[in-house]
Amino acid sequence: MRGGRGGSSVLQPLHRNLTNTPTRCDAMVVEPSPDWSVFKQIFADHWEAFQHAQPRYQTSYYNGLVAKMLACGNPEQMGYVEYRCLQCGQGTHRVAMSCKSSLCLRCAKVYVDNWVSQVSKMLHAGVIYRHLILTVPAMFRMTFYQNAAVVLSAFMRCGAQCLDDFYSTVRGKALKGGSITVLHTHGRNGQYHPHRHLLATSGGYDAQGARWEHLQYLPYELLRRKWQWHLLRMVRQTLKTEAINQLVDICFRKYPNGLVTNVQKGQVPSQYQSLARYVAKYVVSPPISMRRIDRYDGERVTYHYRSHRTERLEHETVTVETFIGRMVQHTVPKGFKRIRYYGVQATKTFAKVKVAIQAALAKVEGVVKGAVQIIARFTYRQRYEQSTGRDPLVCPHCQSEMGIWRIWHPTYGVIYDEGEVIKRGTYASSVQRAGP
Repeated sequence: MRGGRGGSSVLQPLHRNLTNTPTRCDAMVVEPSPDWSVFKQIFADHWEAFQHAQPRYQTSYYNGLVAKMLACGNPEQMGYVEYRCLQCGQGTHRVAMSCKSSLCLRCAKVYVDNWVSQVSKMLHAGVIYRHLILTVPAMFRMTFYQNAAVVLSAFMRCGAQCLDDFYSTVRGKALKGGSITVLHTHGRNGQYHPHRHLLATSGGYDAQGARWEHLQYLPYELLRRKWQWHLLRMVRQTLKTEAINQLVDICFRKYPNGLVTNVQKGQVPSQYQSLARYVAKYVVSPPISMRRIDRYDGERVTYHYRSHRTERLEHETVTVETFIGRMVQHTVPKGFKRIRYYGVQATKTFAKVKVAIQAALAKVEGVVKGAVQIIARFTYRQRYEQSTGRDPLVCPHCQSEMGIWRIWHPTYGVIYDEGEVIKRGTYASSVQRAGP
């Protein structure tokens, strides 16, 4: 059902205050963290009831994801790194370890920054890159959801095969392209909508002629048909049921011009990092952000999104069970990698291939030049200072730089203790005190 109209409503008070109330999850007590949010509140209140209604999620894997998400930001639950001023002994700062749960909204921003840094180092200078989107027709979405463990990996591979086939057809000879491929499973409203975002080379390596072939123009209609053929062949070969065969035949008849794809128009400028950051939004962006949750009354959740169809702001009110379901359905099977590197972007052969591509590019006139700008990975210290305007590792009492004093983990206990090092007389002034 639809909720209110107009702009975002004011977030209503939580129906249950957990400020001083521990939350039980996966046989562990989760104390509310300093960044406790309405998103965590919903899971804390209704996760057990949701599992009872949806037995599919009654596993230690899902319980672990939820438990970590609820505990994230709480140093006593997740572990911490403690900094202390060794000059005056008064200044302290404790940093909670991140949970890295795929459900955690807190960790998403950090992951985006780290991913952009990584990707910026995996782009070939002088090569044109484009942003491509490969979609799955609505009739197959439930099939993908029910068979995620076997379909998703094959789904990632067939995209790379499609790209090489597409480039080779366009140029009329065998070309090896490359892509950094990202699996995305949700649309703007949180529904299950598997598709792929690719940072793809616009062209490929001709091994026979040791040349790089730039493709200034990508025929959109051909890509649609190629993607349809590769996707449906993958589905048919992976699942091998009569019902799937019939669905594939229906899909070919329903979409005679191929499946929906999208190709970025024009060339990518030399600031490749801007494109990487744009695509990064889709890499780890959760199905929802905190600013989009308008109201939670203990039984129903109202949130907003911008509709792809109307390009207008839509509000939707759903039960807590539906809301939780829309969030957890996007967690991928354990061990699955959402980001894959194919072709000339493959991580294992990247260094070797890079040399060959640079030599091949030297033979091509009119190459798009522009060195890839390497983006440094942001440290916790930098992120904190950007957010608050304050250096967290400068002592507020004497303005000296604080150093690492203790590292504690809930499983392994005290990993490092500067005080004990000093007591043993093994303290050295050369001990690194830089921030994480």
